[in-house]
Amino acid sequence: MSKYSFELKIQVVQEYLDGKGGYDYLAKKFKIKCTSDVKKWVNIYKEFGTEGLVRKHKNNVYTVQFKLNAIELYQTSELSYREVANTLRINNPSLIINWMRRFREDGIEGLSRQKGRPPAMTKKMNDKSLKNQIPIENSSNYKDRIKELEIQVRTLQIENAFLKELRKLRKQEACEQIKQSQKLSLASEDNSN
Repeated sequence: MSKYSFELKIQVVQEYLDGKGGYDYLAKKFKIKCTSDVKKWVNIYKEFGTEGLVRKHKNNVYTVQFKLNAIELYQTSELSYREVANTLRINNPSLIINWMRRFREDGIEGLSRQKGRPPAMTKKMNDKSLKNQIPIENSSNYKDRIKELEIQVRTLQIENAFLKELRKLRKQEACEQIKQSQKLSLASEDNSN
């Protein structure tokens, strides 16, 4: 996406809100490549005000727990990615999309993995230091740690299954309510005739 100035974004949003044109018209008028950019700016302005349109030079760092909460909110509600982002005061819904993708592919490890290239080793280890190290498998805490992690994985699997079932039940309830309202509207039409 091209980088547009704050002033241009404000001008486009103001013209849209003043009713001087739609997304397509304003995109053409101001030579903005994507109509979706205009739509996104209007949405961000409505949700966050002018502060949301300011280009941030520092990236926010979100904790793994925050990312999990965002994923859970998306999975357990009928909110879109944009609505979840607005609820959590994030002006970029693609973050949640990426978190969902990484969580589905790699689980929690995918959310805790840092982006970018790993740092280069600062020290080279010599052979003597390698000989003095105790292999992880031989440490007394290794088996306990494995058991803890297995319990944690099982707990998360149960939680995930519960959330999936809860979402399924909510969808079924919504379908039943729609069917019920359709029956009521048909019954009221029959009674009126």
